[in-house]
Amino acid sequence: MKILAVDDDPIILELLSHFIEGMTDHTLVTAECAADALQVIKDNARAPFDSFLLDIQMPVTDGIELASQIRSMKQYIEAPILMLTAMSEKSYIDAAFSAGATDYVTKPFEMTELKARLSLVERAVEGLATRTSKIFAAKAVTHHNGKPERAVQLHEPMAIHDVNNLIEFMALENYVQQLSRSDLFGSICFAFNIRDVEHFHGSMSNFEFSSMLSDVGEIISDTLDGCQFLMSYAGGGTFVCITESGWRPDPRLLANDINISLAKTELFDNRGEHINPRICAGKAVRLMWKTNSSVMDALSEAHVSAEEATANYQKVQNDFWNVGRTA
Repeated sequence: MKILAVDDDPIILELLSHFIEGMTDHTLVTAECAADALQVIKDNARAPFDSFLLDIQMPVTDGIELASQIRSMKQYIEAPILMLTAMSEKSYIDAAFSAGATDYVTKPFEMTELKARLSLVERAVEGLATRTSKIFAAKAVTHHNGKPERAVQLHEPMAIHDVNNLIEFMALENYVQQLSRSDLFGSICFAFNIRDVEHFHGSMSNFEFSSMLSDVGEIISDTLDGCQFLMSYAGGGTFVCITESGWRPDPRLLANDINISLAKTELFDNRGEHINPRICAGKAVRLMWKTNSSVMDALSEAHVSAEEATANYQKVQNDFWNVGRTA
């Protein structure tokens, strides 16, 4: 990988250079502030970076704002961003992930931990390259406005951009895995699933389906506005949410509010036909005192619970219309 590291501490940059260039096959470029980093990015436009290491606490422009600026650049909208932080407050970590961070390492960092995090970043870069190559390798590629569309697999997570507090699923997994047990105290996980998502996926173009997911995600985010939360699209029409600060949401009441907003929002496909996505909510799963493995199980439990809620809803609807009918 070609990595850009940004830190106002030259000793940290020296340590990173020694480790990355001495013990890996990666190439490291360094900058001591956000302004220098942006200039370096501009100077390397023809040979862009694969990933970034950003210090959170820097003067003038901190790493959180810099991450947000990097994410706004089209070529880096999905590039992994690894945050370096000496800040123990969870609010800084939350803000970093909201700005687009993929993962983080606390300072002073151990080299084994840094190596493990870089390995995750490397796999993410490889996965991004594989997905990109499939666009051009496909014999039949659908297009939108003359541009190739990335194939959207129904049951795979997908990055959705420009929605407040909506992050990539891998970032959400990294986030909850690294939280301490005390940080998880009071946190709750729940999920929303889009009804008839198979129909939408099968009848829409990639662009239309991605746009619908973005619209639904934005309405969910707006409904949760004012609360501390992070969420991600986990695939299969399911959005997984993590809340904190002791808030105990009622997912079904939230689902009603979301569906009311969806009903008031006019959504159309490329043919100008009105589409009516609606969601079902699963149960709320508390994360208090869970280990890393059981936290991941809780994410899966919330995901499955939302899909089961949709299946139960559709069964009730089918039973209603079939009452009194014979085979």
